[in-house]
Amino acid sequence: MANNQNQGGSNRGFASMDDDKQREIASKGGRAAHESGNAHEFNSQEAREAGRKGGEAVSEDREHMAEIGAKGGESRGGSSNASSGNQGSRGGSHEQHVKAGEQSHKNK
Repeated sequence: MANNQNQGGSNRGFASMDDDKQREIASKGGRAAHESGNAHEFNSQEAREAGRKGGEAVSEDREHMAEIGAKGGESRGGSSNASSGNQGSRGGSHEQHVKAGEQSHKNK
């Protein structure tokens, strides 16, 4: 019998397959959906809305956002306050950024 990484469970089914085999099967399903016309393709408005919802969901996790901010500060070489001469950070609320993004899409 094949040595399976799934300890104590069944060696059957999609979840027990290795990652490459799962990707291969999922890719076939995606191609079949597109060929049959059943795959959903986002228009720009739907994509914008999905991105907004995802951003809201992620930003609710304060600990995660703090980690992201710390990593950003590290990659920029330290402090990001105006007194350090770093003019690259952008201010404004989330709502202001959303509004600005919507406006920029209208101008295209």
